[in-house]
Amino acid sequence: MTLSRDEFEALRARVGVDGLATPDDLAALEPYRVRNAVMLAAGLSTRFAPVSYERPKGLLRVRGQVLVERQIEQLLEAGITDITLVVGYKAEAFRYLAAKYGVRLLENDEYASRNNAWSLWLARNLLGNTYVCSSDDWFAQNPFEHYVYASYYATSFEAGPTEEWCVTEDGSGRITEIDHDGRDAWALLGHVYLDRDLAVRLVRCLGEALEDGWALPELWDEVLRQYIGDLPIQARHLPAGMVHEFDTLDQLAAFDPDFLLNFDSRTFDNIQDVLGCDRQSIHDFYPLSEGLTNLSCHFATGEGEYVYRHPGVGTEKLVDRASEEAGLRLARKLGLDSTFIYEDPEQGWKISRFVRDARPLDPSDDDELRRAMEMARRLHRSGARLERRFDFFDEGIRYERELLARGPIEAAGYDDLRRKAVRVHELAAADGYPVCVSHNDFFMLNFLVGQDGGMSLIDWEYAGMSDEASDYGTFVVCCELDEGRALRALAYYLGAEPTERDVRHFFAYVALAGWCWYLWSLVKEAAGADVEEWLRGYRRYAVKYLDAVLAAYEAASVHA
Repeated sequence: MTLSRDEFEALRARVGVDGLATPDDLAALEPYRVRNAVMLAAGLSTRFAPVSYERPKGLLRVRGQVLVERQIEQLLEAGITDITLVVGYKAEAFRYLAAKYGVRLLENDEYASRNNAWSLWLARNLLGNTYVCSSDDWFAQNPFEHYVYASYYATSFEAGPTEEWCVTEDGSGRITEIDHDGRDAWALLGHVYLDRDLAVRLVRCLGEALEDGWALPELWDEVLRQYIGDLPIQARHLPAGMVHEFDTLDQLAAFDPDFLLNFDSRTFDNIQDVLGCDRQSIHDFYPLSEGLTNLSCHFATGEGEYVYRHPGVGTEKLVDRASEEAGLRLARKLGLDSTFIYEDPEQGWKISRFVRDARPLDPSDDDELRRAMEMARRLHRSGARLERRFDFFDEGIRYERELLARGPIEAAGYDDLRRKAVRVHELAAADGYPVCVSHNDFFMLNFLVGQDGGMSLIDWEYAGMSDEASDYGTFVVCCELDEGRALRALAYYLGAEPTERDVRHFFAYVALAGWCWYLWSLVKEAAGADVEEWLRGYRRYAVKYLDAVLAAYEAASVHA
């Protein structure tokens, strides 16, 4: 039997008052009983840097309670005992909840590349009379009920302009439109209830969107927005102050002033130890980069603005942090990087000064090109040494091994290109140019140019001992310099017009840089990354200059 809303509310109220439900009462309410809850907890929460570097946001203790535990307890209090957490980032940190509360964990292994639309898809067989919750929401009062009449999305009124998803409703309260950004509007904020009918429809729409590909990196709310005409869902207006979502650490600190004082954080300890500041003075956090290689965030104290760099998962296998730290100290000493303050050579975290309104170097500007080349010369002729060695050819061979582990390399003309790279490497090595400390990621995006014209060379992860032409090779290829511009850069580097021998040797490293980064692109492509534009560019430099350099060496041998 289908109840009208008034009949449902009257029956639910009667059952709730005396707790003496008759079998007929329970049978009438059964279609409206909340069957379970799915809590989404897989994300990186990059906007919550640097706290999210250490633990998922849902596991933070706010006003004395862990966010996810508070919600679980509210669900249990409402009689909802079937609870599934979809986890991903630092999944192991949630495992204790299974023993403590009897919840199930469902793992999203692709949390770094796919958003919570994928998490909800993984839980699709669980949906139907289901609460869908975010593990990091904080509800002032328990919003959950044992019986719910129809699907709804909780909304909160946002006065003034807001960046939240704002809704338009028809006369019955059904959501008809969802738009990002708005003013003085009801915004999607909090939990969702999906009855059986809406769950079936949503899963179908979600499947279509994922099959089309566009939904993979999206929040599931975007799927709801795109298909809202096919998904009948009400807006449930929550009272002011009922739900709190914390997008940034500053928001959370404003809500719970004791949070920073009580939060056990190695990151905050590091900042305090290096800068000698109090926790209360650390503020204005926001992410600068995200991903699994390195994670960086901005923060400020009373003394200025800074960047905290946190090493990503697995970087200890890719980056020699001791060499990086030694390179950074050398760069500071030589005046090449004025931003560097401190790096831990074992753990890899780093603190630098933040340069506001900085931009990358412009290689088309003669003055900036000259200054960059002079910085390279200063580094190379410093007489310093690092333990690490970096060689384009060896790096290329390492990438080649990664490709061969997947199967034959079927890129057109690859074998011929490799044969030429081997020969160019042999000839260049015989030239006798010095091996010196080099940056090895020397191109425009790793220069910060401040408003005052100051220039810093940053990101020393690959610093090591290399042929002095290596930095030049990377710069020409990655800045896509034409031959005339490349020759001008070489003259700036040498401080004189290059000889034929100089041109031949330095362009050999343009060719080897193109070949090495071409192989890197093939590895990335094989892993599913979209690097087609880079791949074509790197290959173009490899093809052009391997041939040109071999011809130059051959001509030199004829005239020797």
